[in-house]
Amino acid sequence: MIKSMTGYGKANLTKNDRSYQIEIKTVNHRYLDISVKMPRQLSYLEEPIKKEIGNKIKRGKVDVFITFDNNSLEGREIKINTELASAYIKELKKLAESENILADIQVNDIARYPDVLNIENSQDDETIKNEILEVLKIAIDNLIQMRQVEGIKMAEDISARIDYIQEKVQEISKLSTGLIEEYIVKLEERLKQILKGQEIDQARLAQEVVIYADKCSVEEEVTRLNSHISQFHNLINSNEPIGKKLDFIIQEMNRETNTIGSKANDLDITNRVIDLKTQIENIREQVQNIE
Repeated sequence: MIKSMTGYGKANLTKNDRSYQIEIKTVNHRYLDISVKMPRQLSYLEEPIKKEIGNKIKRGKVDVFITFDNNSLEGREIKINTELASAYIKELKKLAESENILADIQVNDIARYPDVLNIENSQDDETIKNEILEVLKIAIDNLIQMRQVEGIKMAEDISARIDYIQEKVQEISKLSTGLIEEYIVKLEERLKQILKGQEIDQARLAQEVVIYADKCSVEEEVTRLNSHISQFHNLINSNEPIGKKLDFIIQEMNRETNTIGSKANDLDITNRVIDLKTQIENIREQVQNIE
């Protein structure tokens, strides 16, 4: 089953007052290019995240967006800077004495001053890593499902176009064979007109026919095109990433078609060559988006 390189996957997870949301967007690209945007406290997870994605996705531009809200009290502890609080109290008392005012100092007032109360957070990196990878796998699965659905549509369209190409190749093969027979008849008639009743040199006639047949024969190109078509059908049913292989095959098909076009000395063949090139170009554009 072929996969499109275009897709989107999203997943959410909440555990022990920790909330995660991961979005993954992919578009076509020659290679696998992963970009991860996430909060700074999760930056240590960039490589495991890229590795997990690389295990499932082989090609495409991948943008990952991660949001993380940690409202859990696990690993959090309030620390009071008693030395700093004492210093605040001491200075406030001095101010009260110098200004001859009542020093009504409350604990709540001191706690509001900078750095008196601090929250220390000893984050459990391994637990958060496991939870991130858990939600990441769900997001990747959702992404792959979308890429597969799009891939099925592409495979159906490409298969229909390949079948059409095969029909046109068969028609070209038949027309090419008929061209040689037609050339023999025309050449004999032309020689009779020139020689005016003189005997035609059959050896010379045969030699001219061989030269012409060699110039206009597309048998090799047709054979190679049929081989490429067969490979195309086999690859479309493969479970492996096939985008690069299909791109190479479609280039080869285009090359063989161009050769047929240059050899063709017949309007019917030329028209079918144009049909082939149109379909090949349409397939080429779709192949650029196959993983």
